[in-house]
Amino acid sequence: MSFQCRYGWQCQFLEDDLKTPLPGKLHFASPDKVVELVQRGGGLSNLESRQALDQAIEIGRGGVFLSLTEEQYSRLKANR
Repeated sequence: MSFQCRYGWQCQFLEDDLKTPLPGKLHFASPDKVVELVQRGGGLSNLESRQALDQAIEIGRGGVFLSLTEEQYSRLKANR
């Protein structure tokens, strides 16, 4: 998932090839919601990954690898 702060936090998801975008996109008003999304997606495996996420949020953009369930992945592909 990549994210950036542009009139709120925009999150875009990519396939495993890191090139093909999935249709599902999310927009949040708060960076706390980005952190919650990353937690729910299994992207915070250790303290180092949390620190990297905090730094990316501080500069206004970044990316993180998520470990989505089949249901989460299917919902993004279906753009729900």
